[in-house]
Amino acid sequence: MSRDVTPLGSVRSAAALNEQIRALWTRAGGSLSPQERREYELLVVRWAEAIRDEVIEAA
Repeated sequence: MSRDVTPLGSVRSAAALNEQIRALWTRAGGSLSPQERREYELLVVRWAEAIRDEVIEAA
């Protein structure tokens, strides 16, 4: 997995996670390897959690 992935339990903003997702797709050239796919899936889950947390915090 890429060194850019945040360790479990670390808190990242949705914007920072979105940037990691975009960087992953750029590095991969639009076609993810199986390892990159796992990294992408993890980042998307963390991004969704961060969005939810930001919405709850704003409320």
